[in-house]
Amino acid sequence: MRKQIDEIAKKLQDAKKVAVLTGAGVSAESGVPTFRGQGGLWRNKDPMKLASIEGFLQNPKEVWEFYNWRRELISKVNFNPAHKAIAELEQKKDDFLLITQNVDGLHKLAGSKKVIEIHGSIWKVRCTECNNEFFDKRPNLGILPKCEKCGGLLRPGVVFFGESLDPVLLDKTIEFLKSCDFMMVVGTSSVVQPAASFSMVAKEAGATVVEINLEKTPYTSYMDYSIQGKAGEILPLIVERI
Repeated sequence: MRKQIDEIAKKLQDAKKVAVLTGAGVSAESGVPTFRGQGGLWRNKDPMKLASIEGFLQNPKEVWEFYNWRRELISKVNFNPAHKAIAELEQKKDDFLLITQNVDGLHKLAGSKKVIEIHGSIWKVRCTECNNEFFDKRPNLGILPKCEKCGGLLRPGVVFFGESLDPVLLDKTIEFLKSCDFMMVVGTSSVVQPAASFSMVAKEAGATVVEINLEKTPYTSYMDYSIQGKAGEILPLIVERI
């Protein structure tokens, strides 16, 4: 693995335009449960249904209970060495973009500034009536929180399963990936589209693509480098070498 890390660090050092994509595995190392696996269960219900637009429309009370639980949990955790290493990499590269599927805000807490949160933020809420959107960092907003402007029901400011990504953010992401020369895909199972295919956009554009994840993914065989392990252990080793 050391040889791989040295080779990756050398290519990253020479790279001019760098993209990083992160998934739930990065946040899991801070103690944030993933949707998949034993750590993702909540009251013996399927979190993926609770995080869907259908679930919210059918039972907003239960969905808000779930998101208040998530907000309280996330409010008690902190960024980890993987988050910090990515923030440090941004400081070393002028042309840099972090695309994260995570909604917890830990990347920004670690110091990342050039960030696209493609699935939104758990700390943002939006009115279902007047579309008033704002940040609210309180751990618990109560059941069925209402908009102060119009009294409409608020919803979490995240992209639910079954909803499309913000087209402006998606276009900005694709545009950057088509012109980057190095990309790291970190802590993602690469099964949720369209993010799962982002690495192939960069690959087809000629970029060196590196995967860091606990397990192999459907895209592992297409990667220039793939390392199985913890992002918080591997990323600092790479970044400190450039």
